[in-house]
Amino acid sequence: MSQQSLTNCNGFCLVAVILIACGVAQASNHQIDVDEDLKHLIGRCHRDQASDGDYNDCMKQVFNDLRAYFTTGVPGYNIKPFDPHHASFVELRRGDPHGPGSFKLILRNVSEYGWSRSEVTKFHSDVEDQRIVYAQYFPEKSLEGEYEFVAKMLGAEMKRIGHWNLTLYDYSQTTSVRRVGAPGSLLKVHVEVDRIGGMELHIGNLLQGQPLNQLADGVINSMWQVGLPFVRPMINELVSTAFTDIFNESFRHFPLEKFVSQT
Repeated sequence: MSQQSLTNCNGFCLVAVILIACGVAQASNHQIDVDEDLKHLIGRCHRDQASDGDYNDCMKQVFNDLRAYFTTGVPGYNIKPFDPHHASFVELRRGDPHGPGSFKLILRNVSEYGWSRSEVTKFHSDVEDQRIVYAQYFPEKSLEGEYEFVAKMLGAEMKRIGHWNLTLYDYSQTTSVRRVGAPGSLLKVHVEVDRIGGMELHIGNLLQGQPLNQLADGVINSMWQVGLPFVRPMINELVSTAFTDIFNESFRHFPLEKFVSQT
């Protein structure tokens, strides 16, 4: 395989390597030969020996074959587990911070669970753009962490700090991963929520007093479908920001060329 081919491969192979690498664990006190496992698993799908549809179907199967290993990661390559995975800080801002109607939302110490039970339903690679796109289904996905919310409304400032947790049922999302330059350059991740079949959300200390908090939970969990079209773009932004940080931390400098067949 030529150097140009290796460079192009960085886009569509990236998430494959991400999930494959998460699938290599230590079965005993002796470390499995990680390099050989990666070469074997990536070699399962041959881009130049099949149609795009065959290749994409093959890569989709690779993702799903490795679900059971998302809890392990690969410490030797600084690849962290995906179930659960963690984001220490995610921020969302809207409006002029000195003007009315603005707000700031900070999420800290966020943990997300459910990847081991997820299923990749579609996979598409774009060699020229160094991008892969995959759709993923979760029967159940849960998140929890701490939040800080500051808003300015009608001349007054409201500030809330507390714990939150969220469970999504019958949930699907589409993820795009693109390398923005040469090997070692930044990765850009964009996540779009496709479907939420059910949701349970608790936000601690949203209102003053436990009875009002319980009332707020009840209203949110019974009316979330109405507000979803308005908050979906903000959810997409929060998740995309978190995953861009997570992917760059674990996979930006992963030595992909080492595991790509050059025959």
